[in-house]
Amino acid sequence: MKRKLNILAGDKALWVIFFLLSGISLVAVYSTIGLSAIRELNSTPMRIFCRHLLFVLATWGAVILVSHINYRYFAKIFKWIFLLSLVALLIVMIMGTERWLVIPHVMRFEPSEIAKVSLLIFLAYNIALSQSRPPQENTFYMLLVPVVVTCILVVPANLSTGILIFAASYLMLFFGNVDRKKWWRGLLIVLLVGAGTFLIFYLVGSNIQAGRIPTWTHRLQSWFNPNPDELTQENMARMAVARGGFLGNGIGTTIHGRLMTQAHNDFIFSIIIEEAGLLAAIVIFALYAWFYFRCIRIASACQGSFGSLCVAGIGTLIFLQAIVNMSVAVGVLPVTGQTLPFISYGGSAYLFLGTGLGVIQSVAFDNKKKARQAQQVAEQQAETTDNKQDINPQNNQQP
Repeated sequence: MKRKLNILAGDKALWVIFFLLSGISLVAVYSTIGLSAIRELNSTPMRIFCRHLLFVLATWGAVILVSHINYRYFAKIFKWIFLLSLVALLIVMIMGTERWLVIPHVMRFEPSEIAKVSLLIFLAYNIALSQSRPPQENTFYMLLVPVVVTCILVVPANLSTGILIFAASYLMLFFGNVDRKKWWRGLLIVLLVGAGTFLIFYLVGSNIQAGRIPTWTHRLQSWFNPNPDELTQENMARMAVARGGFLGNGIGTTIHGRLMTQAHNDFIFSIIIEEAGLLAAIVIFALYAWFYFRCIRIASACQGSFGSLCVAGIGTLIFLQAIVNMSVAVGVLPVTGQTLPFISYGGSAYLFLGTGLGVIQSVAFDNKKKARQAQQVAEQQAETTDNKQDINPQNNQQP
């Protein structure tokens, strides 16, 4: 009997989480898009919301499509996608267009969003390849080369994305058990350099007029020494959280979301709290925690290192990005510009993270197929053993 085609292949819990986050996104973006649609995007709120809806539907399609492709093919595909993303990042850097690469009359996208996912898959393949070869002294450093190159190209326009890429990639080296001594030594160096850079930005960063350093310094100083009388995005986000209380003021009743240009992106979590309360914030955090837990389960069940590392890396990236965005929204971290995965206004970030989720679901689908095949083999072996016992006259007891 032929099996029916399962459109939602992979882990059912991840599908539930993804669709719940998408549903929350549609409601939250509809409630917050007004000012930004008129002032920033030069359009109407309904038109921009419909555009977001199209991106959400396109992402659903991308996740479903990718989940039905054998994840082993992604090793070669994403190698070329990663190289193209580096070229795109280089073009953006040379042209000085900050984060966006614009194709006239077609689309605009952030190459860093493509680099995030493609680098992790490329790195997963190289870590798995290194595990199949005799250990070499320079393996750890060679694996870090594409990570460092990517971060160098990303950081000038988007510091927080560069940090996220490095964090997820570095954790992948830990998951892949790549020279733990060098890993811990490298972590100590990174923390010391990071702390030193952090201190320099805070103390003398305002005197360095190069690139986005003044912006980073201003954000850092505003976080350490906030001015409650200044009408900034972060202050309005804190006021929105305070106004929301535990149960919120009701969907569509936001006051601060109508005054913020980034209410639908960086600070959408604070507006959700304003409208639906801390209870909604707890639910959303629980969804991301559940998402990461399922990724760990899928990675643990995978028989091959490549699939396991893909799931661990992409799952870590999505979870870390969610934690960073939520922390910024409630004032725990300075402003970073990171979106809330699968909830913030959609675009290239929404679509490419959805592609990453599709890779995770592809691995989960493959795990299920292998488990089903192993069960069928075990059942056939048990049936064969039973049949042999039935026809063996020595095993037949006389009445």
